[in-house]
Amino acid sequence: MTIVISVGVLNKGNDLFSCYCVVQLKISIKNPLIGYLFSFPRLSQGDSVCERVFTVNDVSHGGCKYGIMNFSSGSRGSLSVEMCDNLYFTNRKVNSICWASVNYPDSHVLLCLVGAADTPGCVSLLPASLFSNSNPDQPGMLCSFKISTAWSCAWCFNPQFDKTFSTGLTRRVIVKDAETGRTQTYGVGTDVLAQHFALRVPVLFNGCRSGEIFSIDLRQRGRRDHSWKASRFHHESAITSVRVLQDENYLLAADMLGQIKTWDVRVRKPVLEYKGHHNEHAYLPIHVNEHEGLLLAGRRR
Repeated sequence: MTIVISVGVLNKGNDLFSCYCVVQLKISIKNPLIGYLFSFPRLSQGDSVCERVFTVNDVSHGGCKYGIMNFSSGSRGSLSVEMCDNLYFTNRKVNSICWASVNYPDSHVLLCLVGAADTPGCVSLLPASLFSNSNPDQPGMLCSFKISTAWSCAWCFNPQFDKTFSTGLTRRVIVKDAETGRTQTYGVGTDVLAQHFALRVPVLFNGCRSGEIFSIDLRQRGRRDHSWKASRFHHESAITSVRVLQDENYLLAADMLGQIKTWDVRVRKPVLEYKGHHNEHAYLPIHVNEHEGLLLAGRRR
């Protein structure tokens, strides 16, 4: 089985606008189970140290199955992949996932489940240890929040709001404290398809179906008008992914036309564009490894 990814060199560029090309790589997968998990993934998200990937896949009779893959490298540079013992199934579609740090880094996974029939949509917070029979630790916090169908979600790692997560919905953004249940709702004019928090400051970046990208400063929760939109800039089509870089003056964004740009959020202008990625219709994320200087983007064939 073969999958295709786009790979680019990560560079924030200078003050002048720069352009880089991405190359298409084909990867062959021989293990049938791992091949299935990679072949038609609805969603996949790596943890903060690139050792685990949480993957969601459609199943033939409807619904989804999801689980965790562990990655480890050998002494000669080989890569081994191991599935966790437990796969979970749901009869509902999973729209979005992200890792959450409740007890320790990447201790949990956040899932946005679509409503079905008389069952309303919800956001579930699951301990990662739930997916392994060999883990002696207790599961820890496991809870579900009644939130209507969400397109996206993100977990805040800033110490001021370290138990806070967000969900992007149709014409709304919800920010909620997972421990206290405190909720703040922001009205917007379009669907919010992608979200990511900055680390040093509690600022949430949102990518929309309209192509707009805007930020919300959680320290300005009391404002009732749209003055809480700290930054606003636009792509030409719906945003599929946003990622704040380690230098939080820069933001990576990808859209459904295949455009990938690095934005300087201080001046709200693109400083770098990656050419050669193809994405005409699919809701695909981008992944960043700043230590290796790599930008990865999936491709539907």
